[in-house]
Amino acid sequence: MKISRRHFVTQGAAFTAALGATQLLQPAAAQAKTLTVYSSRHYNTDNALYSSFTQQTGIKVNLLEGKDDELLERLKSEGARGPADILVTVDAGRLWRAEQMGLLANSSSSVLNQRIPGNLRHPQGKWYGFSKRARVIVYSRDRVNPSQLSTYEDLANARWKDKILVRTSTNIYNVSLIAAMIKQLGAGPTEKWCAALVKNFARSPSGNDTDQIKAVASGEGDLAICNSYYLLRLVKSKDPKDQAIARKLGMFFPNQKTWGTHVNISGAGVVNSSRNKAAAVKFLEHLSSPAAQKFFSEGNNEYPVVKGVALDPVLKRYGSFKEASLNVSIYGGNSAQAIKIADRAGWK
Repeated sequence: MKISRRHFVTQGAAFTAALGATQLLQPAAAQAKTLTVYSSRHYNTDNALYSSFTQQTGIKVNLLEGKDDELLERLKSEGARGPADILVTVDAGRLWRAEQMGLLANSSSSVLNQRIPGNLRHPQGKWYGFSKRARVIVYSRDRVNPSQLSTYEDLANARWKDKILVRTSTNIYNVSLIAAMIKQLGAGPTEKWCAALVKNFARSPSGNDTDQIKAVASGEGDLAICNSYYLLRLVKSKDPKDQAIARKLGMFFPNQKTWGTHVNISGAGVVNSSRNKAAAVKFLEHLSSPAAQKFFSEGNNEYPVVKGVALDPVLKRYGSFKEASLNVSIYGGNSAQAIKIADRAGWK
């Protein structure tokens, strides 16, 4: 397993100043000298979050980075003797898996419950979402009029034959999308949708979301199902080739007249074996502060979860959208069924 370890002690003074009136951790709750964070987020801008926490509290952050599933297995194997206090990961499906493995503690907080919408956190406080990503349709501006687009369900229409690009069905982002559709539509209609969608694929699924976007730009297909921030990375890139790709593409939010665009989260929870639970909860509260939300979301061009936090100016250009109101914890519970449905439909 590829693991990266870092310590954050003195950096983040500018970020701390930006927090302004944000409540600091009180000395009585700051008995821990170090918090160990296991994270699958590999965005350098997150570093400011960790170092600013140290600036405020005197508590050092020991960061261990790795891939999502590998970190879960590490936590499982370490058990009660492990050093981890916080797990940070992407996708509600992985947070659900951590919960099912007994890795996360109940850590309800009135601060977190007030700031973070109920559909973006675990009912018992085992985990909380701190940034949102929308599963959108990226389309070719030359070959598709956005007035032709409407819903995820419509992507199964025969007029999109040989035009749709998407990664494999076993990717957690697609598993969660299918899991959400099971809740919204029912298992039978979702399976019919998957089977029809497969017939419209421009090619066999391969690569990540960026690969799907680039394939639309190159003409391999007309539409890609992907997370919004992948397109934003190209829009903001300093590479002229990436900018040229982005100019060819538009972004559409599906299901605005029905149940809303599917959203997922990047989130975190307190590890069950943590010996610093009070400080760990304060760390989560730190991530929900307005200034932290700005850094947390802009680091990967995502949407903040706390209301009133300003969007990144480039992201704001794409407009607001109606999001699905499902509690994201549903995705994990429906994931096994989602994988079986996709497999039977021939979505590799």
